Amino acid sequence: MPHRTLLPKKGGGWRRIEVNTNHNILKIMNYIFETIMQVRDYECDIEGIVNNANYLHYAEHTRHLFLKERGLSFAEMHRKGVDAVVARMNLQYKTPLQCDDEFRSCLNITKEGIKYVFHQDIYRVSDNKLCFRGLIELVCIIDGRLGNSDEYDRALLGNK
Repeated sequence: MPHRTLLPKKGGGWRRIEVNTNHNILKIMNYIFETIMQVRDYECDIEGIVNNANYLHYAEHTRHLFLKERGLSFAEMHRKGVDAVVARMNLQYKTPLQCDDEFRSCLNITKEGIKYVFHQDIYRVSDNKLCFRGLIELVCIIDGRLGNSDEYDRALLGNK
């Protein structure tokens, strides 16, 4: 079974490294954006852990902050008739967050055809434990039709 660890990258940021029992590196995920957030008491359920739906809010907020950092306004794009919408999600809940936990929400992005695929991980800051992993696919609706957006490509992927 692979072991996952979160390590700092040279020059800042983080990367996830997966190694097998022989300490051979299986996979490296470099993150291109991260933010720190804190669990609020009302996000927890009766069991004292974050309700599963709140991880979707954390992931969405992280994507919106990423867009903002890249100079892309979700609202402005909507006014132009371009909406990026979630098409599919694959979610894995690993270690529960609890009230007042600080967590690091990280992402990377790839493009497959017309889909933007966000690779999003959430780690508890106190011990760098992986709490949530999401593979979230977005597509663009342009004036009511599925399509490619050059503006989203430039902002998300750095394409000229």
